Amino acid sequence: MKQGNIKIDSISKSFDGVEVLKNISFEIKGGEFFSILGGSGCGKTTLLRMIAGFIEADMGAIYLGEKDITHLSPNKRDVNTIFQTYALFPHLTIYENIAFPLRLKKIKETEIDKEVKKYLEMVKLSEHANKYSSQLSGGQKQRVAIARALINKPKVLLLDELRNSIYKINKDMPSDAKEEAIKKIRHLSNPTLIKANEEFHKMITDGIDIPYKDKEGNDRFGKIYIFDFKNLENNIFQAVNQFTIIQKTNRRPDIILFVNGIPMVVIELKSMINEEVGITEAYNQIQRYKDEISDLFKYNSFIVLSDGINAKAGTISSNFERFMSFRSVDGEDIRPKDEMMMETLTHGMLTKKRLLELTKDYILFMKTKTDSIKILAQYHQFFAVKKALEKTKRAKESQGRIGVVWHTQGSGKSLTMAFYTGQLMKKFNNPTIVVVTDRNDLDNQLHGTFSKCSSYLVEDPKQAEDKDELRKYLDVQSGGIIFTTIQKFAPKKGENSMEVLSDRDDIIVMADEAHRSQYGLEAKQDLDGNIKYGYAKHIRDALPSANYIGFTGTPIDFEDKSTTAVFGNYIDTYDMTRAVEDGATVKIYYENRFIKLDLEETSLNKADIETMEIMEDVEEYSAEKKKREFTNMEAVMGSRSRIKDLAKDLVTHWEARKDASFGKAMIVCMSRRICVELYNEIVRLKPEWHDEDKTKGKIKVIMTNDVSKDPMTWKQHFTTKQDREEFANRMKDESDELEIAIVRDMWLTGFDVPCLHTMYIDKSMAGHNLMQAIARVNRVFKDKEGGLVVDYIGIADQLKKALNQYSDSDKETTGIDLEKAVQIMVEYYEVVRGIMHNYDYSGYKSEKSIIRGRSIIGGMNYILGIDIDREGMKKEFLKQVSSLAKAHSLCVSTEEGKKINEEVAYFKAIKATLVKQESPSIKKSLSDDEINKRMAHLLGNTIISEEVIDIYKELGIESPNMSVLSDEFLEEMRSMKHKNLAVEMLKKLIEGKIKSSSKRNLVMSEKFSDKLKRSLQSYRNKAITSMEVINELIKMAKEFQDMQSQSNNLGLTDDEVAFYDALATEEILAELEDCEILKKIAIELTRSVKANLKVDWYEKESAQAAMRKTIKRLLRKYKYPPKGQEKALDTVLRQAKLMCEEMVA
Repeated sequence: MKQGNIKIDSISKSFDGVEVLKNISFEIKGGEFFSILGGSGCGKTTLLRMIAGFIEADMGAIYLGEKDITHLSPNKRDVNTIFQTYALFPHLTIYENIAFPLRLKKIKETEIDKEVKKYLEMVKLSEHANKYSSQLSGGQKQRVAIARALINKPKVLLLDELRNSIYKINKDMPSDAKEEAIKKIRHLSNPTLIKANEEFHKMITDGIDIPYKDKEGNDRFGKIYIFDFKNLENNIFQAVNQFTIIQKTNRRPDIILFVNGIPMVVIELKSMINEEVGITEAYNQIQRYKDEISDLFKYNSFIVLSDGINAKAGTISSNFERFMSFRSVDGEDIRPKDEMMMETLTHGMLTKKRLLELTKDYILFMKTKTDSIKILAQYHQFFAVKKALEKTKRAKESQGRIGVVWHTQGSGKSLTMAFYTGQLMKKFNNPTIVVVTDRNDLDNQLHGTFSKCSSYLVEDPKQAEDKDELRKYLDVQSGGIIFTTIQKFAPKKGENSMEVLSDRDDIIVMADEAHRSQYGLEAKQDLDGNIKYGYAKHIRDALPSANYIGFTGTPIDFEDKSTTAVFGNYIDTYDMTRAVEDGATVKIYYENRFIKLDLEETSLNKADIETMEIMEDVEEYSAEKKKREFTNMEAVMGSRSRIKDLAKDLVTHWEARKDASFGKAMIVCMSRRICVELYNEIVRLKPEWHDEDKTKGKIKVIMTNDVSKDPMTWKQHFTTKQDREEFANRMKDESDELEIAIVRDMWLTGFDVPCLHTMYIDKSMAGHNLMQAIARVNRVFKDKEGGLVVDYIGIADQLKKALNQYSDSDKETTGIDLEKAVQIMVEYYEVVRGIMHNYDYSGYKSEKSIIRGRSIIGGMNYILGIDIDREGMKKEFLKQVSSLAKAHSLCVSTEEGKKINEEVAYFKAIKATLVKQESPSIKKSLSDDEINKRMAHLLGNTIISEEVIDIYKELGIESPNMSVLSDEFLEEMRSMKHKNLAVEMLKKLIEGKIKSSSKRNLVMSEKFSDKLKRSLQSYRNKAITSMEVINELIKMAKEFQDMQSQSNNLGLTDDEVAFYDALATEEILAELEDCEILKKIAIELTRSVKANLKVDWYEKESAQAAMRKTIKRLLRKYKYPPKGQEKALDTVLRQAKLMCEEMVA
């Protein structure tokens, strides 16, 4: 029998010897409407009560789907029944009636109270909660019955499919255990959306632990599995279009993909041909759904957004920037961005096998201070991990060399490593993972990332503090995720080889930033003849049978043969160009602001690069000792005069930069002394940036300290590890005032701050160290156009040299000279000036705000005027100004950028005002008065730079403190000098009134909407002048006011007036001698619609048909409409439909 069917098999029932039902058999198919007809007392209600479980049959069986429910109690049946008499308990209040099914299921009282109040509000009976059914009307009783039926949620699960699948997949488990598992799925214990989603995801991946008794009565524990990941055919896959979900309101997502009755994927689609909507609108709609029908997303695996061409996927916690494209089906063929991305995403993510694979293995929850973030692997992470797992299986064939994954900085490399580790632990029989880095801070950062993902990794990662602890963690038979720095593999003093720590062959060494300098195999001989080996040899000596994989954010050097000798060849590549294309990172721009020294530049760079090479193989304390050998160079770099020049230029540059684009900055200095002295000089120039309180202040120095040796003048900058973690959190928090961090070495690798968009470099760097550092500014953040690297010391040659290792396309994506950005800015600037060429806007330069304000208003008027001559020019202006503003934000510190700074601000002011006029933010619940006030406020303000301009004041018009459509205000509009602006303002005002009335009064809104369209069309076609259209709009506004006043004089409510207007056509008014009859009909119509409206009116055509029938019957009673006026009936029915929609919503 098919799922969802109800089967009645040979049912019989007698009462006191009287046979009511005898041998009744029939089957109702899923989705079928089935009517049982018969005389009074023939057993119809008895049969329904038996199906619901309120009466037990004498003989026969009842099946729901494949399951025999004959002897199940009512609370264990997925059957909700609404009887003719509503089956309300007369001794219980309305509240208690609705709460009854939840109390049967032993739900907590606090949760019951919340749910009952929600459903009382849904059926508009909140004020009747404490009444009894005898005190309600018939319609109200039915609404109580509906609420009680609906409270048996969730409506988001297809329970028949879920039950059938649970029984089919878990054949060896007893029925009670299966039912208990279904109960746990239906009633997740966590109240918050993300926690509930995480709870359910754990059920998917780990199964549901259920206690049960075996056949001998012994207590057992077993697992119930929701999906069969091994045999796809054991699962039920369904794609449902416009599936209705009832919670706070009724919503129908475009497509939901169900697996075994679970809504796994929500797909929100927007029109391919409508340029006004796209991915952004789809994302915004999903956010509304998460609030209005949150139950749907408790079970969600991931979400897909598409406008037909573009397509992106993300999770319930992803912000818009983290919805990403899926550009490959197999990980080899990467589809171009200009192709149909939805097709690639569908084949890459939504096949049966791939959907379950992504859900089970490639979703993790990362803990934050307050909650969790749900992360779905992006396509490059997914395929890289799959390839790495395949290479791991065959590692022994290549002497333990698995390979190298090159994923550019900022593309989620740390998470790729976490996904890989989690899969190793689950699929390779619990191996031991050793994660190796070359710096303490990087070790801490990577360990922190893994710790936040511990639920995905099976066990908590451990951090080895010293060699002894490393040895202890490795002394196990299996398992363990161990973090260590490479220096802990150094042999004892005087020895050339490292002792064996473990010879197991199921150890996987995962090296972050796998480069020759850290992991070389080769031997070096000093002048005394001593031989020194690279750390790769020491690790091989310590772990001779281990397998090795490298992860890097920068490519392997062309001349670097030892990296491939240690780790093997590339497994997967995700370069900068593709990352920028995908929106995983942004471009990096370069600006040279070199401050000259009295030292030859080549000597300086050569000496500093030699310093770094020495430093790479030693612990931090040794590195500090070596650096002291270069004190003379540090003295030149940190001379008082140079630091003063540096601070002055840096402050000027940063203030211009942050005014043009929101974000934060990092300053990289050569030494800790220079960090401190630069801080002192900056706060001397900007004392308001300083604060000794570590939780306050706009600028901080981030460095380690040695209290016994560092001077007490540095005391303010002495920090603990916890202090530095707090600084990191403040820097990552876009709302925190901390906006500049001064560092020497810290935070230059592995530190992820999306809002960081500027890096000032005053320290020589080279190779991958340089590339890792500048990648701090390439993270995606809101509308961040790109990251900017400002060079104060001369790293251009080193940047070019480092980029030689990259692909040609990467060279065009990274370290882009600011001259190119300036060229782009100038191009956009010329386009905008071309649009404005016939308007004199020189007034924007005036020192007087009144003249600047009038210049803005005049510019608005000009744009609106050319839009009338050439439709679409306003839209083009807005587009070009947006592009100019983004380009200018990158070039604001250049001479070209400074030259046009005020002019760009002027263009942006016009754009901002036009946009605000075009898209007023008015919520549905606002009253007419509130709409009037907000429209007045909206039209009364605009911005140039950060100065607020009052349009009314600049135009010499008194700011209205009365209704926007008052006679006084309308006359002022008539006399305005800027006619195009007056037309636009009046148009927006009237559109606002029409939009408001359209929710209640069909006739009034249609009448004025048509009038407005005709007038504006005539204006565009030059059939009437701007003065004539203003007069028409003013006349229309007054008519609007007059109609509303006349409606108020009728003594009717707003809903009754709406019906009166629908009834009272001009032709009918001409025929009637007494209009009172229309008022009477309007009042009765309103009352009838409200009394007969059902909660499911939206969904059921039968409910809508019943409403139409009721209305027609009422109108016939009053012999309406008169003969020959049948069209009027259609208007009345449309008004009734509008009222129903508004009331249900």
